[in-house]
Amino acid sequence: MKHGNTSTSEVKRDILWRVYLGYIAVVIVSMVVFGKAFYIQQVQGKYWRSMSDSLHQKIEAIDAERGTIYSEDGEMLSTSIPQFDVYIDFGADGLRENSGKRFRENVDSLSYSLSNLFQDKAQDEYNHILTEGYREKNRYFLLRRKISFRQYQQLKNFPLVRQGKNKSGFIADVKSIRLNPYQMLAFRTIGLDRDSFKVGLEMTYDTVLNGTKGSRLVRYIAGGVSVPVNEDDFKIEPENGKDVVTTLDVHIQDIAENALMNMLVSNEAEHGCAIVMEVKTGKVKAIANLGRRTDGSYWEDFNYALSPTEPGSTFKVATLIALLEDKKINLNSVVNLEGGKWEINRRTVYDAEKHGLYNVNVKKAFEVSSNVGMAKLAYANYSGNPSQFVNHLLNLNLGKKTGIDLAGERPPTIYKPGSKYWSAVTLPWMAFGYNLAITPMHTAMLYNAVANNGKMLRPQLVSGINNNGLPVKQFAVDVLHEKICSEETARQLKECLVGVTTEEEGTGYKLFKGSSYRVAGKSGTALVANGTRGYADHIYQSAFAGFFPAENPQYTVVVVIKNKPFAAKYYGAAVAGPVFKEISDRLYTMYVKQGQPRYANALKPDSSVSSYTVNAKSAKQIFKKLAIPFTDSSSGKEVVKVNRTNTTVVVPVSMSNKLMPSLAGLNLKDAVMLCENLGLKTSVRGKGKVVSQSLQAGELINKGKLIDIQLN
Repeated sequence: MKHGNTSTSEVKRDILWRVYLGYIAVVIVSMVVFGKAFYIQQVQGKYWRSMSDSLHQKIEAIDAERGTIYSEDGEMLSTSIPQFDVYIDFGADGLRENSGKRFRENVDSLSYSLSNLFQDKAQDEYNHILTEGYREKNRYFLLRRKISFRQYQQLKNFPLVRQGKNKSGFIADVKSIRLNPYQMLAFRTIGLDRDSFKVGLEMTYDTVLNGTKGSRLVRYIAGGVSVPVNEDDFKIEPENGKDVVTTLDVHIQDIAENALMNMLVSNEAEHGCAIVMEVKTGKVKAIANLGRRTDGSYWEDFNYALSPTEPGSTFKVATLIALLEDKKINLNSVVNLEGGKWEINRRTVYDAEKHGLYNVNVKKAFEVSSNVGMAKLAYANYSGNPSQFVNHLLNLNLGKKTGIDLAGERPPTIYKPGSKYWSAVTLPWMAFGYNLAITPMHTAMLYNAVANNGKMLRPQLVSGINNNGLPVKQFAVDVLHEKICSEETARQLKECLVGVTTEEEGTGYKLFKGSSYRVAGKSGTALVANGTRGYADHIYQSAFAGFFPAENPQYTVVVVIKNKPFAAKYYGAAVAGPVFKEISDRLYTMYVKQGQPRYANALKPDSSVSSYTVNAKSAKQIFKKLAIPFTDSSSGKEVVKVNRTNTTVVVPVSMSNKLMPSLAGLNLKDAVMLCENLGLKTSVRGKGKVVSQSLQAGELINKGKLIDIQLN
């Protein structure tokens, strides 16, 4: 019995010993864990926090400032403007030194200034949110998104902010947005610049406008927002994009767009386009493209000028070129119009307008726009060898794209004999603009060649590329064919086109009767299909193409309008003709008649290249990088005058806080910065570089005074 008690007590002691040992082990491990945590937090805390920060940092690309698209008369058609997201680092050393004395001394006046600037919160509200952000040591407090450049310039002069980033904690993240100052004007041609969708010139010249990206170190904060970190130390500046100078003229574009809009609205048409081209150069001065939206309004929604359609009677010029060049006919050759109706191969050709004429000469058949006349002439002379006729069309560049420097042009359609689309009636129908498809730009190119006595030019939309105001590339006139026809044929074509607008039976006679100048033009009326419904809806395409003044052509104009189903007014001379006339009347009165040079205000090479004012450090870096020799006599001055003769001479600019310096040659950014540092308020007009200033060099400065700056 005793032996049993002894065994039991030994077992208990063994169990207790094991429990105590386990307890001691747990205590020791806990102490080690707590000790290690204390060591990591208190001793190694700074190291691990920096490691944590580095895990949330990365090198981010900086988009270059996108170049500007200009009209030839110097107006901005598409440009980038900066927007700023403003953050505050309430943990900035300068903001928290001396127990936050700097913050406390400025928070009231800063809150008042912010309230006045943004007009969204009362002063007390701003005071509260700033104080809360400071109390919580918010490292990246978002003050406001998307503020304008003007607001940002004001913000930089606010209490606390003007003490600099390290002392105020204010951080600005700049981004650019694209702006079309003229809104709808040539909108589809100029194009859009969106992340995933670009059209027009914005797409065609994307690589030129884009420039080269830079890089910077950013830290990501809550919500995936990135803010710059040590921006000055970890930043590679981007190389800004170049500017594209178009051939467009804002005034002519406005004339064309308004004339087209008026007709589309009054006739409730589906869509339309108007093209104005300079005869001697092939430069496109205007492309208006307007389509009807579901609410009945019109917008530049699609580039109809580069979309192929059946051209109708305006194409008869091409038929006439073939016939005259091959000596098949002359203008006095007789053709029987059969009253405006002709049956061939169990199909019937109808003239669009009733005239009741029979035996007439070719010139008269053209003037009254007889489909029957052109069809019969083509069939009689080319039915045995239709390829001869088709080859004429191909030689006129109507079988391929015009090659205009604008992405999105669709290819034309010209059927060839032997193809599955060629039939017994293809040839006669092609003669008056059916069974083929070309763009309105093709029509403009063809008529412009006739105006140019047979010289065909490629339509040109961009005249050059500029960099910082200086031309880096100029585009010359591109001649596609020195002669698409003989001078005699060109003369006869002009005679026929003038007859359309001056002879009493011509389709354009009533339109231009009494006009002070002569137009060489041609109307066109084409019945177009409406999808699977075919021609049942009686949708007509109205067109008018030509050039003026007929004796010395300056401008070629093409207008094409697709009307609504069963439109009461649809003839080419009645719908497209008035648009043509409104454009030609205004251009003749404003420019042709007066002989006024169109581009007095056009972009010119920057005259400041021989003498200009710049930041000294930047100038020297550029000269060294480009291996440009220079003589430096600036003696460490911040702003210098650079004079370029045989060598580049850097001389100091006299600077004083009391006397106004010369700003001539400075760009806008440097001029504004210099004036603000002197305590002046600025008012700016123009673009480019400074050419004049309201406070003259050497004049006494009064802080807060307004200075007017004129750019070139």
